[in-house]
Amino acid sequence: MRGFLASSIGVTCAAALALPLTLPASAGTTSAARPSASRAVPPAAQGAALSEAHVPGSTQSLPLAPLGPDRAPGAAEQGVPRRDVQRFSLVGVVWDDPATELHGQVQVRTRAAATGAWSAWQELETHNADHAADPDTPESTSGRVRGATAPLWVGESDGVEVRVRAQSAPDSARTAPDTHGTAGHTDFALPAGMRLELVDPGEGTPSAAAPAPGGGPRTTALTDRSAEAVTASAANAHLAPLGAAEIPAERQRAKPYVGPRPSITTRRGWGADEKLREKKFVYTKKVKAAFVHHSATGNNYDCSQAPSVIRSIYRYHVKSMGWRDIGYNFLVDKCGKIYEGRAGGVSKAVLGAHTYGFNSNSMGIAVLGTYSSKKPSSAAVKAIARLTAWKLGLYGMNPRGKTYLKSGGGNLYPKGRNVRLNVISGHRDGFATSCPGKKLYGKLGTARSTAAKYQGR
Repeated sequence: MRGFLASSIGVTCAAALALPLTLPASAGTTSAARPSASRAVPPAAQGAALSEAHVPGSTQSLPLAPLGPDRAPGAAEQGVPRRDVQRFSLVGVVWDDPATELHGQVQVRTRAAATGAWSAWQELETHNADHAADPDTPESTSGRVRGATAPLWVGESDGVEVRVRAQSAPDSARTAPDTHGTAGHTDFALPAGMRLELVDPGEGTPSAAAPAPGGGPRTTALTDRSAEAVTASAANAHLAPLGAAEIPAERQRAKPYVGPRPSITTRRGWGADEKLREKKFVYTKKVKAAFVHHSATGNNYDCSQAPSVIRSIYRYHVKSMGWRDIGYNFLVDKCGKIYEGRAGGVSKAVLGAHTYGFNSNSMGIAVLGTYSSKKPSSAAVKAIARLTAWKLGLYGMNPRGKTYLKSGGGNLYPKGRNVRLNVISGHRDGFATSCPGKKLYGKLGTARSTAAKYQGR
């Protein structure tokens, strides 16, 4: 997460972020799962969970153990043997120290709940620390943050297998000989405390939401009257009524150089459990730039599943990674639908945790999917343009212009340096990472020019 990440130029952007109320195996989290009949699992890994019913909106947290002949702590290959588990839809691996980088390969295979078919091995993006709160901020120094891979959306599954293999270390990084004079390992040490996180998205907002009389925004009964639910909805009260599932679009610009507001699905609309996040909202002074990301959760989702994907990312960021809320300010699906991210109000300068070192006075927009080799949809690119034309316009910013942001630290710019950036930048412009993927990054020029047109420039 700090200077050592300078070598991680291949970092891929992902989702990450929010404050956990407890450790992963806490309320709403199951620390054991049903064993598979196809491969023996140690009795210690079994137990009372055999009779547990599936709990929607929960996380199963399973410790990784050494695989193969090397059973010593810190073994170069660790994992979870194939086994039955309660249903889940998103998977990731976390570890104790967020400052420790995982030098290695993480692969998972899952069993589809509907068909019983096992997937091929899929890789999780291990370089994920570039999505984080800025150094020395209360969010990053809470003591609850953990290291993590990017999460991967796999759809509803009830079986899993994972293996983590350390990379071979160069001579300078090899461990020293032990006290008996035995040659040291030639592999990087894997992080301590690795756990497999299996996230179930839970149920979303009831589908009965319908347009209000006169064509107003969709609303649902605000059955959750907790302070967190009310304040999250009230943060957008000047744009939509309390309990609105959607903030309606504007047909034309309200004033010069502010693009028409696009339709935005609220946190209520995608079914956020407001009790997961930290209660307070944190703001910066303005929004001078937008950083575009991809979530690196894979492209194997239907647009109707996007709210479930977002709920899963939210839970992973908060409960598994230890962030105070979902890290992105907005999310966009491949059909071009825009979703409210971190709570605090879509028109306000909400402090996110999306671009390590450049979260102040900026906003983060994540396109759901992985766009290293796959082109983003034209609908998603258009949605980025519409959103930035409106939100940046509220703060007097030209989407085709440049601006200065002060670095909070990172592997490209030292803390305190004023950096000249595009008003619409990719994650890689502020941090040495491949995010938002080569194909999405290549479309940012189109997003800038289209956003400027929406602003009337």
